[in-house]
Amino acid sequence: MAESKRVSPLEGIRVLDFSHILAGPYCTRLLADLGADVVKVESRSRPDMLGALRPGENPPGRRDRPPLYLNTNRSKRSITLNLKTDAGRKVAFMLASNADVIVENFSSGVMGRLGLDYDALASANPGLIYLSLSGYGHSGPRQHWISMNMNLQAHSGLMLATGSEGDPPVAIANSWNDYIGGIHGCFAVTEALASRRRTGEGANLDISQFECSASTIGGLITACSINQRPLSRPGNRCSAHSPQGVYRCAGKDEWCAITIEDDDQWRALLGVIGGEGLLHEERFMQARGRQAAASDLDCAIEEWTSLLDSREVERRLIEAGVPAARMNRIPDVMDLDEAGAVFRPIDDPQDSERRVTGLPVSWPRLKEALRPAPAMGEHTEAVLEDWISLAAADFAEFEREGAFH
Repeated sequence: MAESKRVSPLEGIRVLDFSHILAGPYCTRLLADLGADVVKVESRSRPDMLGALRPGENPPGRRDRPPLYLNTNRSKRSITLNLKTDAGRKVAFMLASNADVIVENFSSGVMGRLGLDYDALASANPGLIYLSLSGYGHSGPRQHWISMNMNLQAHSGLMLATGSEGDPPVAIANSWNDYIGGIHGCFAVTEALASRRRTGEGANLDISQFECSASTIGGLITACSINQRPLSRPGNRCSAHSPQGVYRCAGKDEWCAITIEDDDQWRALLGVIGGEGLLHEERFMQARGRQAAASDLDCAIEEWTSLLDSREVERRLIEAGVPAARMNRIPDVMDLDEAGAVFRPIDDPQDSERRVTGLPVSWPRLKEALRPAPAMGEHTEAVLEDWISLAAADFAEFEREGAFH
């Protein structure tokens, strides 16, 4: 498609990003992917903890910022503001008065103490969409709790939806709550923008990552309320499918996931495995019988998979119509045929080989221009000129007052 026909859905939307670490920055990265001008606010005395420099270092570039920061904050612009100073807060208020969206994920009360909460800004900017994305929301008895991914998983019950009975609680790694919260935040902002287009009114959005996490196990919560008893931890098994599991294959730490949805797939699995014995007994030709002997079936299936390479197990089962997938490691995933739709090269003078995750939406008209994560404060002067037409003399005065440290 010709470049002139591609569109950025949020082109022209200004997002002032006070967020840090992961949930808020992931939300604003999604907004940047959709074309918004996202301006990340940091301070050299208090940088984003996810991208904090090592003690005693203050390089001008990005090399000392970790990969997670570089991926989560790409396609944004960066300014430095010292919100501990009157001058820094004044500049922040001026920018907020010209923003379409503000995103923050500080603890409850922080933005209010800075004079930058929704109530303080809405009078100057009534169309403002203000998103607070905290661990437990800005109301209720736990609003002041410190929010950490694993703690949120424990509090929401998510840990008991993973692992097997008898095992210690297991958290989903890779900051599950932050990504789920960020996705919900992006959805809320885009909905509020659509509403503003119709009504002209802004919105004060308060999202709790706890609620986002609990919503992902809504089916389990409904089942508990109906059955009036806690659910057992299934591990890799499923009450609707049998057998289902991750089976050891030949080689070191090689595995293949296999799921049998119905009796036809069970018979197809038997056709691939061949032979005779336990798996071929008549009582297992229906799901109820397979459920009752799940552990014995798992052992018997693994006797077959353990003799073959995981790719071979996957190939044979897929060809027979049995759902299967080998366990890929990150380099394997990046080399998959379809990986080009997910992992995109990015033009970065400091690292020409870097790949990042793109927007996982198949939309031919989308205009997506990936840019590397900014160095801290890289765009301070340009943003102040673009957003509030700050003259050079005024910039110099604010700088003398310590606004941009």
